[in-house]
Amino acid sequence: MRKNGAMRAGLATAACGVLAAALSACGGSGGGSGAKGEGGSGSKADQPPARTVDLKRIPDVGDRLRQRIPSDSRQVVAVYGEGKDSAESTVVLYTKNGSTWDKTRSWAAHNGKKGWTNDHHEGDNRSPVGVFTLSDAGGVLADPGARLPYTRSASFQAPHYWAKSHWHDFDYVIAIDYNRVKGTAPNDPTRPEGQSKGGGIWLHMDHGSGTSACVSLSKSAMEYLLRTLDPHQHPVVVMGDKADLDA
Repeated sequence: MRKNGAMRAGLATAACGVLAAALSACGGSGGGSGAKGEGGSGSKADQPPARTVDLKRIPDVGDRLRQRIPSDSRQVVAVYGEGKDSAESTVVLYTKNGSTWDKTRSWAAHNGKKGWTNDHHEGDNRSPVGVFTLSDAGGVLADPGARLPYTRSASFQAPHYWAKSHWHDFDYVIAIDYNRVKGTAPNDPTRPEGQSKGGGIWLHMDHGSGTSACVSLSKSAMEYLLRTLDPHQHPVVVMGDKADLDA
């Protein structure tokens, strides 16, 4: 159910076929081996907090994307992809205090197994470059104290015909508002721009290699983000390979 108590019975009883459609960007058909592939940064321990304060702007984000960050946003999750065709990335949380930004936490992460794209389509195995709001969360596990609306449902469970290393990918998820309806559970399959543009793109738990389009982090990172991202602070994600981010 949603954290506010509204029942999601339809989602909780979703058939496997509906689940697969809703999660297609994150899992694909089988999801790969889950081995330490494409660099395996997900196997590294979380990086210790490296706080940098009083930043005038989000580092290494050029004017093109910086201008798309809403003026009222005071929390930015920046995903710095290692390269256009790389599945390796680093996630950094920035918080605005007054007129400046503080770097509060960073983690190793993975993105789409084939890298990044400025024109994402279903099945391209690349994560979309851009600035997207973060408005809804959920997962298989109980709400860890999320500030975003949280939907707990067994319908998030990854199919067990996927590799076992992927079975816990969706224990915690935060929906990236790409081709989805805000204010719905993350696994709502509605895609306003059409199926061909893909969807179901989330922050979710890492399995040690690239995803089909999502950004994956450790369990502790997801718990921290869920407990920290506040809808009153209008959080967004700024994501892409380093070259596109800095353009």
